[in-house]
Amino acid sequence: MIKLHQFARTWGIPNLSHFCCKLETYLRLAHIPYQFIESLPPKAPKGKLPFIEDDGKKIADSDLIIRYLIQKHGDQLNTNLSLSQKAISIAMQRLLEDHLFWITMYTRWQYSEKNWQINKIAIFHTFSPLIRDVVASVYRFLVRRQIHRHGLGRHSSEEIFQLGRTDLDALSNFLANKPYFMGDKPTKLDASAFSILINTLAYPIESPVKEHALSKQNLVDFCQRIMSEYFPELGA
Repeated sequence: MIKLHQFARTWGIPNLSHFCCKLETYLRLAHIPYQFIESLPPKAPKGKLPFIEDDGKKIADSDLIIRYLIQKHGDQLNTNLSLSQKAISIAMQRLLEDHLFWITMYTRWQYSEKNWQINKIAIFHTFSPLIRDVVASVYRFLVRRQIHRHGLGRHSSEEIFQLGRTDLDALSNFLANKPYFMGDKPTKLDASAFSILINTLAYPIESPVKEHALSKQNLVDFCQRIMSEYFPELGA
């Protein structure tokens, strides 16, 4: 059985890591059995979670892992999509993972000191307070530098949140009244969408982008649908 290494569960959502959440959601959508193993980034082959162990191999990066799983188990989710639909799915995934993701990271690591303290305890709670503060400060510096180098961190807060609102409007308009982003059945895109959206809507920190997401009832309903259908043990 696949061993899925990721952060511990926190606050009743699958994972505080967007990409751990994405991979576990994919596994559940595709009905691929796995074993959850609580882990930390230093144990990972590339220094980042998630990673899996399967047939004696360690594979890191959610996209590369999903590609491996498709090669091994077949395309359980996207097989019925047209070429045009697959292209749209990739574009929407890029919006989620390469843009909105960084806005949510900004809200956690940079936007306010209150948010940072909540984020710090969630991620580094296993360390003693003294070590936690030192390690967390180093990671915060590195993440804020990544946000700046991405380009997003060069903007003002209001500019960043306006970009986030635009992303959420696009996602809400595209989802419309469909149960899943590409139609009546879940696809790989839904794993990406759920992971970013649940970490915006349900993460216990406040920001204008979270407020805007909560105003989009179809996005809220989408996350509740995934939670109740695929993560019932978390009490959705």
